[in-house]
Amino acid sequence: MTSTPAQAPIAIVSAMHAELAALLEAMPDEAPVRLAGRDFWCGHLGGQAVVAVLSGIGKVAAATTAALLLERFGARAVLFTGVAGGLAPGVAVGDVVVATELLQHDMDASPLFPRWEVPLYGRARFAADPALAGTLAAAAARALAEPHATLGAEAVAEFALHRPQVHRGLIVSGDRFVATQAESEALRQALPEALAVEMEGAAVAQVCHDFGTPFAALRTISDRADDSAHVDFQRFIDRVASHYSLAVMMAWLGMQR
Repeated sequence: MTSTPAQAPIAIVSAMHAELAALLEAMPDEAPVRLAGRDFWCGHLGGQAVVAVLSGIGKVAAATTAALLLERFGARAVLFTGVAGGLAPGVAVGDVVVATELLQHDMDASPLFPRWEVPLYGRARFAADPALAGTLAAAAARALAEPHATLGAEAVAEFALHRPQVHRGLIVSGDRFVATQAESEALRQALPEALAVEMEGAAVAQVCHDFGTPFAALRTISDRADDSAHVDFQRFIDRVASHYSLAVMMAWLGMQR
């Protein structure tokens, strides 16, 4: 199953089917390989070999998926795409955050280790690959430059996405859906650099670190991780985030030629 370097696919991962739906529809020759209860869709996108997969929700599910991508499919790079809650001021619904670093906000082995530090790693933060994250941010800027073309006028009007922005910085992950003002404020106080919060990225970053494989993460902001986080969540993914993912990945793949 493992590919040679010249044939090695690029892995594209999302937690939920809706986040990846538009991308899967755009793969002309996808063929599923089922492992560990997951379908790994092997095929091509933008003329490049890719393997796309739904990790499932949460850090354990994401880590299992990442390990399979690297060990069984020999992925040469891993890109995570999906939605997140916005934390930092100015990170608005419809914006995109590209990670420079990722951290598990619910990791706490103190007093044996400092809060957030992953035991025996000597670090709390895992860096995204700088080159990969840089080109992904450039691709996102290109895709978001014309939201009407990417999403259609109706979706732009419905979610007021007239000037979406691309941000780069810290994304934090944890095994809970942050959906109250109190929780999001606590995260902002503890981790003021954090731009967005989700449930998988830091786990995948740690696995890619272990394998020495480039990793990058892109998250569309679906909500402000507060008491309104559940409002129109699924509709936003269907109408916006899924199409952002496809547009950004197509732009990024075009830059690799």
